[in-house]
Amino acid sequence: MRYVVGCTEDKRGREAISLALALSRSLAEPTNAELELVHIIPGVPPAEAATRNERVYQEFLQQGAQKWMDRALALVPSSMSARTHIRFAASMAEGLLEAVAVFRANLVVVGAASSGPLRRFTVGSVANALLHSSPVPVALAPSGYLPPREITRITCALGTRAGADSVLEAAVDAAAVRHVPLRLVSLVAMDGEKYRGDRIDAARVHARKTLETAIAGVRNRTIVTADVAQGRSTEAAVEALDWDESEIVLLGSSRLAERSRIFLGSTANKMLRALPVPIVVVPRFYVLVPADAHHGYI
Repeated sequence: MRYVVGCTEDKRGREAISLALALSRSLAEPTNAELELVHIIPGVPPAEAATRNERVYQEFLQQGAQKWMDRALALVPSSMSARTHIRFAASMAEGLLEAVAVFRANLVVVGAASSGPLRRFTVGSVANALLHSSPVPVALAPSGYLPPREITRITCALGTRAGADSVLEAAVDAAAVRHVPLRLVSLVAMDGEKYRGDRIDAARVHARKTLETAIAGVRNRTIVTADVAQGRSTEAAVEALDWDESEIVLLGSSRLAERSRIFLGSTANKMLRALPVPIVVVPRFYVLVPADAHHGYI
């Protein structure tokens, strides 16, 4: 299992490392995890600079980044495999996606925007770009995230549209390899409409049937429970559920996403505003290639 971790010189970088550590330590074989700590410097490498001033400036940034990356590496226990990389790219998102390809990573991990409220998400430009283009799952740590001793539950928000099977498969795999329970949730949000009682009941019945079908497909790989949350909005439905600080949530991509690419949909965006725990967004119709099948999804 190989994770590319976006390391910035602020608390976002520390929170991204914290989430990568939590995901790694919870694996059945934590020593199988490999962390590629990546810092991106905008622009070209010093050797490719067009002018002497540009070269000197890029060298200055590189030297400063190396000090930060040394501190970042010190956050990783010596029992885990971790390497630092300083790369140059037009943007951080572009550089992280290039690193994903170079290192054949299973997952890219980043922190929320630094202006976000505690334990909530404010998606910055880097995360936003990754959540609309990445070919591998993207894990996002909320502001103020600290790694728990272990991940105790994985929650999968399951929709009914085509492509839902891929996020369910990733959730089952993630729960099974960590030996933790899997909770499937379906949200019934009125979004301001005045639903009659019978329409609400019909929506809940439909959601329950969807979850029962999903449970039947798990085939005893892990313990599975199901919840249906109702609220006047998607955010209210999310807040109606109980949340454990040591769990993570898996979300699928919008039907607008290209095959094997992430595109965060409107419902998932609304959920982000209310979720107090880390999320992992899975590309639409995501399928592991044979060479990586033994590593799992996240």
